[in-house]
Amino acid sequence: MGDDAQAVPVAGALEAALLGGPRALTDRDLADRAGISPELVADLWRILSLPRVEHGEPVFTELDAAAIGRLAELMRTHDLSMSTVVSLVRAVGHNGDRVAMWQVEALVEDLAGRDGRDDRAARLELLERLPDLVEPLEQLVLYAYRRQLAAVAGRYTAEFASSGSRPYDASTLPLARAVGFADMVSFTRTTAGLGPAELSAFVQGFEARVRDVVGAHGGRIIKTIGDGAIFVADDPVVGAMVATHLAEAFTAHVRPKRARPAPPHDVSLRVSLVWGNLLSRFGDVFGAPVTLASRLCDVARPGTVLVDPATAQVLAGDPRFVLVEQPGCDLTGLGTVTPWDLSLVRAGQG
Repeated sequence: MGDDAQAVPVAGALEAALLGGPRALTDRDLADRAGISPELVADLWRILSLPRVEHGEPVFTELDAAAIGRLAELMRTHDLSMSTVVSLVRAVGHNGDRVAMWQVEALVEDLAGRDGRDDRAARLELLERLPDLVEPLEQLVLYAYRRQLAAVAGRYTAEFASSGSRPYDASTLPLARAVGFADMVSFTRTTAGLGPAELSAFVQGFEARVRDVVGAHGGRIIKTIGDGAIFVADDPVVGAMVATHLAEAFTAHVRPKRARPAPPHDVSLRVSLVWGNLLSRFGDVFGAPVTLASRLCDVARPGTVLVDPATAQVLAGDPRFVLVEQPGCDLTGLGTVTPWDLSLVRAGQG
């Protein structure tokens, strides 16, 4: 591609493909159609993390009007509180931004690897291709969302079925879960000196491997943080399987495929696991077990899994695991805790 001027003609096609028509409506137009105030339109726009617009400026499209109208109808039909609406909209704005950026950067990386294109040329070419990519990318997001929603509903159904006639205790956090942390050892030192392509390949390879291991053994990733991850499982044994297999998966060499020379250090993980009651909000998990799991991960040795005494007791009768008591240690904000090393039974053991 040539200079930046070549990107200008693309703007019209992108507007039509992404926004569904010209920017001809104001916030007042959207408010009148949806039966809400212009102030609420502005609030929803801001919560979606979209660029600020001036009152009365014709920057909205028919697609915007339809979306705001559906949201207003949702509020009225289901009598949703404003705080609930804010949370729903914020979830879409935060995660929509992340998904869009992730997809765009993946496509740029793919284009940059062809025919000697540099990063700038790849981004300009992607602008030309986006109108043809909008529909398949959108359908992929919608499909994934529906499947994830079905999975959540399935977990709720199974959980209610298994609870039987046990009394409900409203004073405890609602979700019994295994929560674990996995943290890459010496990330900064391992990736020192890598260029953009090598660092990207390394980080993507790490995250993909973590997600594969967690998913293969029945867990779910809550979030990844560059060189680490938080995961949950609905059952303590499933959580233990996830944690131990994660620790083992990274004892082998994990190196950037295109890195020359390869980093001088093998990659390993510190892993922790705690079984307890959590609160799930905003796509994250909260509660004392989360804090405890985080602190245990901090003191775990590379390639090992640490659990707290209560979790060790829950897992103690399972013949698939080996539990070894460790010396007590001081955990920030929690005092002295006696952790247990958790590992899988090997052939010939026991």
